[in-house]
Order: sequence, then structure tokens, then C-alpha cells
Amino acid sequence: MEINDLLRESGLTKYKLSKISGIPYATVSDICLGKAKIENCSVDTVYKLAKAFNVTMEYLVEDRLKYRPAFDTFKSNVCHMVKNMGDLDFIIDTLGNDRIRYYFDKKWYLESLYLLAMVDYLSRENGLPLCYEYNDIRAMRLQKPVYPGSIIVKSVVLNSDLPLKESYEKAIPEFKKFNIVENEIRNVC
Repeated sequence: MEINDLLRESGLTKYKLSKISGIPYATVSDICLGKAKIENCSVDTVYKLAKAFNVTMEYLVEDRLKYRPAFDTFKSNVCHMVKNMGDLDFIIDTLGNDRIRYYFDKKWYLESLYLLAMVDYLSRENGLPLCYEYNDIRAMRLQKPVYPGSIIVKSVVLNSDLPLKESYEKAIPEFKKFNIVENEIRNVC
């Protein structure tokens, strides 16, 4: 995502971004003008920018990454965004930025389906109607269930499929529909 796009969407100026984030104005200006590449900035700078825009660090640099972040990392980031933004703002932001379609078009189906499941779940929890723009994606389902890493580890350590079965049975319906096993989106540190 381009910083200039985020500035426009948020209604911030470079000066205000500098004040909110604590990043020197010259650095913010250099990033906006393309003199400095965000992927070459320090982790601290990327973190401060992400916090100022209320997005994840990965979101700021994902178009420039040469690798795909681990799915558990992606899930954690999404859950933190929900926690930090609140349900309604998360839904508005995700739909407004068309992130579901963005990941789908990149063929990152797991991430696309996870975001769609999250939006559908939060919509149900808040008594909101579904956004029908993604019905083509809603028709999809992963071939095999995708479990949280912690459940897979527990299953291996116990040498039993019981943790997988229990987790699958308790999965949130909107996620389970896509064969994604998600039991808890609110209890994040």
C-alpha cells in the first residue's frame, strides 16, 4: 500500500502524520516522494506508520515483499486489527479497501477466505446484512481443513486426532464454511 493513498484515505497531511507517528517530517516526506523506500525503512519506522494508520506492518509493505507471510501471522494481524479498530470500523475498512478481492486476485485464497469469513462473522455478531459483492468467493471452499498451528502441535504432541476433531466441531460457522478452523478471534494479546 502506498503511503500517499493512506494519507488521502485518512485525511491526514504529511505534517500531521509526522506528529502522530513521531517520525521526523523529512522522513515522512522522503517516503511520500519516493526518495526513501518503505521496505528499506527501519522496523521502528514501519511500526510507527502502521500504528498511525491503524493497519498492520505487513499491510504497508506487502506489495513489496518477495515472500508470503505465514498464515498464522496473517490471522494474528487480522485479529489485532479487529481488536484495535473495533468490529464496525474493521468491516468498513476491509470492504472499503477491497482487501478480500485483492487477496483473491493474488491467488492468496486462504487469506481472502479468512477475511471474508471474518467480515461475515462480525456482520452476524453486529446484526448487519452480508455484503453480497463477494458471493462468487463465498461459493469457494478449501479442499482440506486449515487448523491453527497450536492445534496441529497439540495433536502431534498427544499423538491423537482428538484436538483436531474437537477444534473442528467448535469452529465458528462462518470460518468453518470455508474449511478454516477458527475458534477465537477476540482473545489476542
